[in-house]
Amino acid sequence: MPRSSQNLPECWDTYKPHKGDGEPPAPDVDTFEWTQHPGHGPADDFLGGPRTALELGSAEGREAVFLARKGVDVTALDFSSAQVERARRWWGGVDHLRFVHAEACDFLASTDATYDTVFSIWGAVWFTDPGNLIPLVAKRLNPGGVFAFSQAEPIEGYYGPQAMYGNGLSGRKLTVLRWNYAPETWADILKRDGFTDVDAQVLAAPDPADVGTLLVRAVYPLGESPEE
Repeated sequence: MPRSSQNLPECWDTYKPHKGDGEPPAPDVDTFEWTQHPGHGPADDFLGGPRTALELGSAEGREAVFLARKGVDVTALDFSSAQVERARRWWGGVDHLRFVHAEACDFLASTDATYDTVFSIWGAVWFTDPGNLIPLVAKRLNPGGVFAFSQAEPIEGYYGPQAMYGNGLSGRKLTVLRWNYAPETWADILKRDGFTDVDAQVLAAPDPADVGTLLVRAVYPLGESPEE
């Protein structure tokens, strides 16, 4: 059946739909994955050992649960009410974890909380204008905090906001934007907003002929106060 989402939250409600009958089972949580290739790439140590973390675009909540089970206080945010409700059903008994239904920029602009790390795995960073998002992330990081994200590697020569049909080619028209840049451009964007120690790279897939993963990690400097 063609998809008929009329807005972006509805579009994300149908992300990773369950294809079986009844309530979908909770996914296994035994690894922390940054890439689309299981077991490939860094693990949670890419975040630097935080005590508090904010995930932007948590969907199923796998990585948020992984961190919470290690004692990290995690806030897992998603734009989709359906994703948040499902995650709460699955993981409501996990300590150190809360799921929040909100748009990333709205949440970052309204909260007073700060975090040791803010991260996004194929999530909100990919689908939000970095000119709006990254300054807000900086304000919510503790000094020395880590901002890290992953998404598909960009197609060479096709950079900036890229439009796609959110409901596919047979569904209702709905425009979804993804922001794709070369690693060096992401580094420039982050440095412009005060980040240092930027590591932006494309991690090749296990088979180099397959699509790789853009991995970015940056630090907000010690002694800096973005609220000033």
